Amino acid sequence: MELTNVLKDEKDEAQDECNDWIIPVKDALDALHGRWKIPILISVSFGKKRFSQIAAEVSGITDKSLSKELKELEANQLISRTVVESFPPRVDYCITGHGRSLKNVITELRDWGRLHRQTMFGKR
Repeated sequence: MELTNVLKDEKDEAQDECNDWIIPVKDALDALHGRWKIPILISVSFGKKRFSQIAAEVSGITDKSLSKELKELEANQLISRTVVESFPPRVDYCITGHGRSLKNVITELRDWGRLHRQTMFGKR
C-alpha cells in the first residue's frame, strides 16, 4: 500500500472516530440547548409540578419561555404532560425515564459548576 493511501486511511479513521464523539454530543446539546431546559428538568425531577410551580422554582423565566421549553422537552420525551380532568382542568408535568437518564450528566454539571464558581470567584 502506498504511503498516501495509508495516510488517507488514517485520516478517514480519525475523522470517523471524531464524528463518533461529535454527533451524539451535538444531538444531546440540541435536545438540551438554551438557558432554561436543565433548570426545568431539575425542577420536575423532584416530583410532578404544575406550570406555576415550575415558574416559581425556575427564577427569571417568562411564561412564554416556559411554555416553549416545556413543549420542546416533551417533544424530546424528557418530560410528560398530563391533563387532569377536574374543574378547572389541571396540567401536571413530570420527568420521564428518558429524562431521568440525565441524572448523572446534571450531577456532573452541578459539580463542575461549583468548581468553576470557586475557581472564578473564590470560596462562596
